[in-house]
Amino acid sequence: MCYLAVDLGEKRIGLAISDSLKMVASPLIVFLRRSRREDFAFIRQVASEKAVEKIIVGLPLLFSGEEGRMARWARDYGTALGASLGLPVEFWDETLTSDQAEEAMRAGGLNKKKMKGKLDAVAAALILQSFLDAEREQSRPTQGEGGPEPFPDDDM
Repeated sequence: MCYLAVDLGEKRIGLAISDSLKMVASPLIVFLRRSRREDFAFIRQVASEKAVEKIIVGLPLLFSGEEGRMARWARDYGTALGASLGLPVEFWDETLTSDQAEEAMRAGGLNKKKMKGKLDAVAAALILQSFLDAEREQSRPTQGEGGPEPFPDDDM
């Protein structure tokens, strides 16, 4: 079982997938938006093939941290997607992920034209990796709660 991230755009949707251990996110695919019905059918097929247990939807927050029009649209879309697929949905801040994805792809030697069909999937992978890292951090025991004991001082 794995997680699927969705990076919603006005024209394209990027998908990324986690490994079964939920440690690493990888870009999966970018597809053109059509209608919710068609988008959901495509995502349902991917979710079924990949044994997805949870969907992470990128939430485009304003720089103030508040939700604007696009964030409200993403929440509505993601909630409807989860209901349609019968899967839990979590929303995760996607602020600057498209810029980070573009920067990483440029560093990898891709030009704007070659990036176009991959950028949204890379952004989805960044969203998902951030979510996975935070989830892992939250589940890590703190010292005194089953964590490793500190090394004793060696005053010999």
